[in-house]
Amino acid sequence: MTTPRPTKSRRKFLGQLAAGALAAGATPHLMKASERRRDELRMARRHQSANDQIQLAVIGAGGMGMADVDTALEVPGVKLVAVADCYDGRLAAARERHGEDIFTTRDYRQILARDDVDAVICGTPDHWHQQISIDALRAGKAVYCEKPMVHSIAQGAALIDAQRETGRTFQVGSQGMSSLGNEKAKELLEEGAIGELNYAEGFWARNDPVGAWQYAIPEDASEETVDWAMFLGRAPQRPFDPLRIFRWRNYRDYGTGVSGDLFVHLFSSLHFVTSSRGPQKVMAQGGLRYWKDGREVPDILLGMFDYPGSDAHPPFNLSLRVNFVDGTSGSTFLRLVGNEGAMDVTWTEVVLRRNKSVSPTDVFIQMKSDEIAQAMETRAQMLPPAESVYVAESSYRGAHFDHFMNFFKGVREGTPVTEDAVFGLRAAAPALACNDSYFGDRIVRWDPERMEVV
Repeated sequence: MTTPRPTKSRRKFLGQLAAGALAAGATPHLMKASERRRDELRMARRHQSANDQIQLAVIGAGGMGMADVDTALEVPGVKLVAVADCYDGRLAAARERHGEDIFTTRDYRQILARDDVDAVICGTPDHWHQQISIDALRAGKAVYCEKPMVHSIAQGAALIDAQRETGRTFQVGSQGMSSLGNEKAKELLEEGAIGELNYAEGFWARNDPVGAWQYAIPEDASEETVDWAMFLGRAPQRPFDPLRIFRWRNYRDYGTGVSGDLFVHLFSSLHFVTSSRGPQKVMAQGGLRYWKDGREVPDILLGMFDYPGSDAHPPFNLSLRVNFVDGTSGSTFLRLVGNEGAMDVTWTEVVLRRNKSVSPTDVFIQMKSDEIAQAMETRAQMLPPAESVYVAESSYRGAHFDHFMNFFKGVREGTPVTEDAVFGLRAAAPALACNDSYFGDRIVRWDPERMEVV
């Protein structure tokens, strides 16, 4: 079904807002909590105007694509008008949930040709991210593209060029970027709460079938209900295989493995908190230890990264782990370690720990410290708390909501977003370089300034 075309005045209104702000030289930032509350109230007051409504489409209506839609529609003044997917069952489910009047198609290009679409969510498999994003930007649409924004490092430059040339809002969907946890961690690090950063680590654990990408295969999946040629796109041609479309993350032709799915989240948060542009050396090891279901990518991956010093931070090292065989499962964190303390960062909480001069478990150092204390009589001092915990208010609507608030603010007002194509490549490239290191059994060297493999 189709919906009536919007009046040109609405599209002109939105376009003038964006163009005016970009021409003014606005700089990217994430909104503070007070700004988010203010903008949420402002959007709620204004969204009744048809000229101020953002009309949204989703390309790729699977689990993440529709989760993005659900969150996007929580933002006042946003309406879903079109859905594209190469599986008929998802199109039918979208009409059932969001109304028979929405436009549905197997061919995403039909959505990009519509005048009543202002912004698109790209929730497709990774091998389609770059092409759909470029096509959408050049069609005059704002783009929210799921991470990683490209399937290979070499695809990044063309997408960056498309964003710059079109001037349209483009944001990568690593939603933790916009979290209160990241915001607080950045503030604490800049205040010197842990001293000088020297090491960071991140961990993501799962062990259940769904978490390990063994998604359900629809009973009616067939060449009649699936546009197999559209799914493959520029990927190697092969006979229809429902495993490859519905469990696409397991295959290198369409997905980017655990590093592209999960490391990229950790890179995005780390780079925001530290104002870093990325590492210069990447090494990875791992293996396929448990989920031997025909997948082509490891279920355990360890990455090590060397970050050069910059104006924003001293040199430091990073280690990342993903484990799909974890017996406890559910563990996710990013830890930053400095010479005076450390902090564990999640999207809703930051735990700050300040180091003590002597560990009570280190008997040798304790004895030597006692000797020094006896030789030097000094007055006792007031000490800061050994641990401080910062937790989001119970009313917090979450990082995913905040990320879409930032995106739609960019669409309405032309405010540059933080996680644009340049930021997106600097987060995706080291994650994708992990695959190159693992499968090529080599060290990958990356220039984070020029954004080139060297």
